[in-house]
Amino acid sequence: MPLTDARIRTLKPRPTVYRVADRDGLCLELRPTGARLWRMRYRRPVTGKANMLGLGTYPAMGLQEARRACTEARALLAVGIDPAEARKTAAAPGDNDRFQPVAVEWLGKRDDWSAATLAKAEALLATWAYPWIGKRPMREITPTDMLHLIQRPEAQGKVETAQRLKQRCGQIFRYGIPTGRCERDPTTDLRGVLKTVKTQHHAAIKDRKRVGELMRSIDGYGGSFVTLCALKLSALTFVRPGELRRWEWSEIDVDAAQWHIPAAKMKMGDPHIVPLANQALAIIDELRAVTGRRRWLFPSARGCDRPMSENTVNLALKAMGYDGKTMVAHGFRSTASTLLNEAGWNPDWIERQLAHAEPNAIRGAYNYAQWLPDRRKMMQAWADLLDGLRDGGRVIPIRSAR
Repeated sequence: MPLTDARIRTLKPRPTVYRVADRDGLCLELRPTGARLWRMRYRRPVTGKANMLGLGTYPAMGLQEARRACTEARALLAVGIDPAEARKTAAAPGDNDRFQPVAVEWLGKRDDWSAATLAKAEALLATWAYPWIGKRPMREITPTDMLHLIQRPEAQGKVETAQRLKQRCGQIFRYGIPTGRCERDPTTDLRGVLKTVKTQHHAAIKDRKRVGELMRSIDGYGGSFVTLCALKLSALTFVRPGELRRWEWSEIDVDAAQWHIPAAKMKMGDPHIVPLANQALAIIDELRAVTGRRRWLFPSARGCDRPMSENTVNLALKAMGYDGKTMVAHGFRSTASTLLNEAGWNPDWIERQLAHAEPNAIRGAYNYAQWLPDRRKMMQAWADLLDGLRDGGRVIPIRSAR
């Protein structure tokens, strides 16, 4: 039976490597580490010996893209060309296959980033990556090379810089896979190796009465309609501000009432699912009439070709009387976590919905869809709770479970 995206999302790692077949020799290889690689079984044209060709990693390379790559390899076989040998010939390192040119190319495609974010990324790579791996072919860079690279800022006590360097390099390698510069991301083997940054606590309102006041203040916000929707959906979805502002219409599954956030947009590098309560869907329906024909749900006021500024929601909160010491956009996450835990909801469901780092790297690779039916009920109950608090504290009891 050919693979489907839905079936792929249910596949879980096992203690040993195993493969699930699709069609035409294409299969998805799952490793104990959680890595998922597209492979194609075939026989070499001259010797007839069985061989396995790597095509890319999932989810960086989706199912349809993997099938196209398989079809292209089969076309070479049809005329007597071994696709593995053809790749070796094409892989002779040139300037465009080295880390720095690929990184520059990738940075040039970050249309959704602010100028400040782009400048920080360029400075980070220029300082900590280019001097050591900039001229090296992407295919030759190993996990050990990356560990030595990232340990440089860590040794100077710059733990957050080391984590951000790992994240940026990983994004560049994941870009290099479908563009043919490398076959895998070596930073994936570094999970749990580096020191972690101390948790930063963002200002948040956690008292139920004051949350009700906040929700009423949001309803009375006098700014733009798009920003109003961003405020409301910040509370209802409690995703990270960067994930919210870069929300694209194509990521919404209306039939399933959920939002699929790609791994590349997530802080921890894993895909995430956000069930959408009825209240969230109603807001999205209203917003669709305003921005539905564009890429972003919340386009920038300076141009529809990029998302809203990273400071828009914080500035709106400030205009409503909430300064940075009282409530910030990121604080909606703490608000939801506190109130849902107080209401008795399963802490594992809450943590999974917050998309926090999974302590077990193997589990973290596939847990993005874990407890989805339970989380769906929780998210609807959360929206109902906010409605009750907005109505002056007349809170409708919500059923919880552990």
